Amino acid sequence: MQDQMVYDKRIRVLIVDDIPETRENLRKLLQFEGDIEVVGAATGGAESIEMARKAVPDIVLMDINMPDLDGITAAEAILQASPHTQLIMMSVQGEADYLRRSMLAGAREFLTKPFTSDELVTAIRHVYRLQPRVETPPLIQRAPLLAEISRPTKPERKGKAITLYSPKGGAGCSTIATNLAIALGEEGKRKVALVDFSLQFGDLGVLLNLQPQSTVADLAPHIEELDDILLDEVMQAHSSGVKALLAPPRPEMADLVVPEHIRKILAQLKSIYDYIIVDTESSLSDLTLAALEGSDKILLVITPEIPTIKNATLFFEVMEALDHPLENMMLVLNKVDRRGSISEENIESSIKHPIASRISNDREAALTAANQGIPLLIGQKGRPISQDILTLAHQLRGELEKVEKAMPAEEKSGSKGLIRRIFR
Repeated sequence: MQDQMVYDKRIRVLIVDDIPETRENLRKLLQFEGDIEVVGAATGGAESIEMARKAVPDIVLMDINMPDLDGITAAEAILQASPHTQLIMMSVQGEADYLRRSMLAGAREFLTKPFTSDELVTAIRHVYRLQPRVETPPLIQRAPLLAEISRPTKPERKGKAITLYSPKGGAGCSTIATNLAIALGEEGKRKVALVDFSLQFGDLGVLLNLQPQSTVADLAPHIEELDDILLDEVMQAHSSGVKALLAPPRPEMADLVVPEHIRKILAQLKSIYDYIIVDTESSLSDLTLAALEGSDKILLVITPEIPTIKNATLFFEVMEALDHPLENMMLVLNKVDRRGSISEENIESSIKHPIASRISNDREAALTAANQGIPLLIGQKGRPISQDILTLAHQLRGELEKVEKAMPAEEKSGSKGLIRRIFR
């Protein structure tokens, strides 16, 4: 019985490579895996399209360079003929352009030859877990069962998205975001998601010591099928209880994500989590603006330095000119040092916005936390910087509850769409 169950769950793989030795080697690498079955081997791109149409494999292992029809063109045709199928590209060349072209063609993974058996099997199983869920025929989906109709619906969760933004790099947004998520999870045992929308050079995976097995880029090809189950597959659990949605492992993969993806991901996360902490890049790109638009609270993180203060002043001026609700923004002064030459009074006078929260300057603690991959609130909770973040979490939670009670939902949206339009 157990063997039958394993057989039923086998991952059906089609191998596509114009070199006979490579096809045979791939067969040998996979023949001892109980959950993987090679259903065919095509000698070129044209043949692979016909074989994929007939065999409907779960995974296609496709070489990019083939004489009759290149892997990129063949991959696009296979996805049109068999949307259920997932693609893993192979190439002896590992340049960024090959990776980018593969991902844009719909590939979910890229393997540089030669690769090990472990690398191959891990890639196949990972990509298979991210398959679109199309098991139920459309006609059955349109006619829900009586049990489903009578089943009581769970109360809709209305999570709050808190986006951290700084108009200048190095302000400490990622460190604050990581520890703020942990603090909010501890306070009231809430469900908390941590999202890295600094897509080119995101650091949240490093700060949490998490290997990016799945990232935001994995959601892009399946954004129309986005649901709780798919998000759970892609998000990674941290020992603190926080679930993290990490940035892509390579900068060029950020091109796969567009602003509409950001909006849909945030909307879906709000239906699952109580708090969604979002880290962003310093530029006001369309992606960053989409994250700001979808936020219930924006934490503008600054440091007591002239360039950062100048940029923060400009940011607030733009928000005010566009009638953006400034009450939805909190000014957070990070790296506070009482010996600093710029007083808080001068900062508030220059920016014309009150400082809502202050976080101590503790470079040694922050550096140790980053290098070890152990967040401050786990490894150094007694330090003043950690206590300041706990205070910020308590303050933020109170602010969100106060706003929710005082303002109807339709009044919270303000005129955020204007920000995106004017920058475009």
